[in-house]
Parts: sequence; C-alpha cells; structure tokens
Amino acid sequence: MSIFYFIAFLSILFAVLVISAKNPVHSILYLILTFFTFTIQYILLNAQFLAIVNFIVYMGAILVLFLYTLMLINLNKDAEPVKSNMLKIAGVLGGGCFLVVIIASLKALGVSQPVVLQNPGLGLVKNLGKVLFNEFLLPFEVSSLLLLSAMVGAVLLATRDKKTTV
Repeated sequence: MSIFYFIAFLSILFAVLVISAKNPVHSILYLILTFFTFTIQYILLNAQFLAIVNFIVYMGAILVLFLYTLMLINLNKDAEPVKSNMLKIAGVLGGGCFLVVIIASLKALGVSQPVVLQNPGLGLVKNLGKVLFNEFLLPFEVSSLLLLSAMVGAVLLATRDKKTTV
C-alpha cells in the first residue's frame, strides 16, 4: 500500500512540474514521467492491458511525437505575441474556478468507501482476449476487413496519379 501512495505522490509532483515548467521540452518530458507513473498505477491495480496501452500508445507514440514537433518548431521568446489584459484576467478567473473545485473535492475526501473489485482478474489481457474472440469475433473480423480494404484503397489512391508513359 505504501508503494501506491509513493507512486501517487510522484504522479502529482510530475503533473505539477508539467504545468510549472518554463521550457516546453521539459514540460513534455515531465508529462512522459507522469504517464509512466500512471502505467505503474495500472499495474498495481491489476489492469495489465491498460498499462500496456498507456505505455505504448501515449508514452511511445503521442508524447514522443509532441517532443519531436516541439523541438522542430524552435520556439523563442521573440516570436511570442504579447498577451492582452483580457487574456490575463480570463486566466486568473479560470485558475480561481479550478481552485474552488479542488477545495470542494478535498472537503469530500474522506466521505467515500474504498472500491473493492469483486473479480480480481478483471483487467487481465487473458480475459479480454476470451471476450473479444468468443462473444465479439464477428465484429472484430469485420473491422479487420474494413481496415484492410481502407489500406488497399489508400495504396491505390496514392499510386493512381503516377502515369507511366511508354
């Protein structure tokens, strides 16, 4: 149980660092660390499929693309436009509303009971595969055929414009 609280503390710390970092590259690196702590939390909650999807899709693809995009944009302070006072006032009002929501959620912190899973094998990949390939086999195969036909159509559209002259 102490591992859960330590990882939760790290998640909150890295999330605060994402918001407070001045350099956007550092902010994305902290976001990667935040998602990594989420992956650890999913593993602790016995949700291996969510952990794998979070690790591969979010950390491995989306955030790395964000990082490369930000590094290619080459942001500097000279190109940044000057913000108006209305935008600053809207930011202060939004932050105040967020603070009210945080305080209201902290008031109700000890009210609820902890959630106990009735089925301990709920998030396992094995059980997801059984449901997917038993109950939803036909929709799964139809979607794979649709994706295959879309891929063939994309290849045909890409190569259609190239005319060969003899």
